[in-house]
Amino acid sequence: GLLVCIVNAWVLFVTPALSETKRILMMGDSLTAGYGLAEIDSFPAQMERSLSALNRDVRIINSGVSGDTSAGGRARLAWSLAENPDAVILELGANDGLRGLNPKKTEANLRAMIREIAKRKIPILLTGMRAPPNLGPDYELEFNGLYRRLVRNHDILFYPFFLEGVAAIPGLNQADGIHPNAEGVAEIVSRIRPIILQLVDEIR
Repeated sequence: GLLVCIVNAWVLFVTPALSETKRILMMGDSLTAGYGLAEIDSFPAQMERSLSALNRDVRIINSGVSGDTSAGGRARLAWSLAENPDAVILELGANDGLRGLNPKKTEANLRAMIREIAKRKIPILLTGMRAPPNLGPDYELEFNGLYRRLVRNHDILFYPFFLEGVAAIPGLNQADGIHPNAEGVAEIVSRIRPIILQLVDEIR
């Protein structure tokens, strides 16, 4: 009788913890928000389904705001972290580059965000962006290098270019040539999934 009680208690209290949904906050801009797409086609939604197919119980909280810069992300970080996520994906900087903002400021904003998240012992995945080529080689060099500098100084996961395999490919983008269509998002999902699985495994 006692043994049965102990086993039942173990099942009741331990099993839910084993199957608890892991919650990943994705802080981003329109690429996270799913600009121009149905919600089910957005990156967070497609990524969640892709992880589910691999038996990973993960919920991705879409904290994407179209048009957001790194400064905007930094300003709303504390509010977003109130969700108590188990991990964070940082996808910001594209709009800084499109507007030709000072890369030093972008770097400072992202660094402040990384420090704030790390202080809470939450695993981080930083996704990089590339500057538009029309801003010249000097800007491009400084902007493109800021993500690697951040990763060198912080022990975080890194995916060098969020739009890898999709940027500048007409069939994978919407009419504006900037935002991925549903197929483009699926391509990003398949490419970035290995490192997101690493992030999921880093969750305590």
